[in-house]
Amino acid sequence: MTGRGIDQILAHPCEPAIYEPGTSSALTYVALAERAGGGPIPRAVAADYVWGDALSEIVGRPDARIINLETSVTTSGFPFPKGINYRMHPENVPCLVAAGIDCCSLANNHVMDWGVEGLLETLETLEHAGIRITGAGRCLKEALRPAVVEMEGRRVLVCGLGSATSGIPESWGATEKDPGVALLRDFSNSNADAIAGAIGNEKRPRDVAVVSIHWGGNWGYDIPVEQRSFAHRLVDSGEVDIVHGHSSHHAKGIEVYRGRLILYGCGDFVTDYEGIAGYGEYSPELAVAYFCSMDANSGELAGLEMAPFRSHRFRLRRGTVEEGRRLARTLQREGRALGTQVEEMATGALKLRW
Repeated sequence: MTGRGIDQILAHPCEPAIYEPGTSSALTYVALAERAGGGPIPRAVAADYVWGDALSEIVGRPDARIINLETSVTTSGFPFPKGINYRMHPENVPCLVAAGIDCCSLANNHVMDWGVEGLLETLETLEHAGIRITGAGRCLKEALRPAVVEMEGRRVLVCGLGSATSGIPESWGATEKDPGVALLRDFSNSNADAIAGAIGNEKRPRDVAVVSIHWGGNWGYDIPVEQRSFAHRLVDSGEVDIVHGHSSHHAKGIEVYRGRLILYGCGDFVTDYEGIAGYGEYSPELAVAYFCSMDANSGELAGLEMAPFRSHRFRLRRGTVEEGRRLARTLQREGRALGTQVEEMATGALKLRW
């Protein structure tokens, strides 16, 4: 989430005016983080500042980098009346480029915080920056179209979906003629089959297909049975290799089903939530980068490593041994019913076993 407070410290901040019940300025979130971090946060920072210690791993390791971008990228001054409105100035898009982001899923409950005008500017800005997008578009066909990330000898297809359960307004759903998000109105078998079928029409041998879904609430470890059934149905189709779930502000249990990875809730990574009190039981200050390796022949999951970080003055720092251990205990506990275990590595990273 590179909007609001994060946007204010980047080189080209939007006007700080926001329309929340508790504050009228995005600078409030900067002040909260400064208070929590014990010192000032620099302004007009370099494009790569917020990634901090995570940058070398993000840029150096993966063949493809996929995120849920939970902000509008716009200077629009017309907020959608929903109480919380995120935006990042289009001239701050080098922040995403600096981390080598290949694909943004936009099917979430903040991409249209500044209306259709804000969405259209977001699409144009990301396209101009060479970042692939999925999950939102100028019409339903475009919103549903999988993004394609080219790799050596194979491709990654990414299909973005936003569930109404995450708080996406019904009116944000794209139609045949109207811009909007790829809105998932329910977790029915027919919807799962339609999504898998659309991916199957695009998928080639050796491709990896990712379905990136914004679903559920912000807090809590419970995984609704309908989410799990939906994820299983996608995998059962034989077309979907990874389910990339997000919306929860903290990491949730992980499953490997029929050799395919299901992340039910990845938690937050870059945000301006540092300094906001409450919900400490979930350790929301811990950010996790997920590095999954796929078997080139079968398409099954070959390995998953997780690197823990935490935000300090809006800059990611490598997690301490104790923070990594705390995350491991949580994922171990929540993964037990899903058939997964977590192992601590000498590097400080965590490794999934299943």
